[in-house]
Amino acid sequence: MKVEHKLESFVFWSRWLQAPLYLGLIIAQGVYVYHFLLELWHLIRHANTLDSTAIMLSVLGLIDVVMIANLLIMVIIGGYETFVSRLDLDSHTDKPEWLNHVNAGVLKVKLATALVGISSIHLLKTFIEAEKRPESVMYWQVVIHLAFVLSALLLAWTDKIMVSQANSSEVH
Repeated sequence: MKVEHKLESFVFWSRWLQAPLYLGLIIAQGVYVYHFLLELWHLIRHANTLDSTAIMLSVLGLIDVVMIANLLIMVIIGGYETFVSRLDLDSHTDKPEWLNHVNAGVLKVKLATALVGISSIHLLKTFIEAEKRPESVMYWQVVIHLAFVLSALLLAWTDKIMVSQANSSEVH
């Protein structure tokens, strides 16, 4: 029994191997902040020479970076909280509201919907530049986007079923 307990403790400790992965994502977030600032500086410097389409594409690029950064935050905070260790944030005034409800299912649905949003931005950029894009590229981007939408819907539906089953088993 002693060996089994040590093994179980070791298996449980292994969750900490994910901590460096989350630190790496924090560094990636810093890279996105740098990229955002470069793109914003480019937009400001060339604002008087850009036409409205170029400005819109630039702003969509900024929104894309923000949405990816939001996705990173959800993965970093939600993943750490769900899989590594609880964050002691109860007394923190800036604690995100969604963190109170985070679990693996909710995190998957949030990530899937964030991917749909990011895909939507890319698809909109493609349609704005439609004359520059081959039709096959546009076709495949729509197919991929619809796959993201369908995946998000299926994940949300699956999570809803699991939550309702868990709630009904608590009642019985």
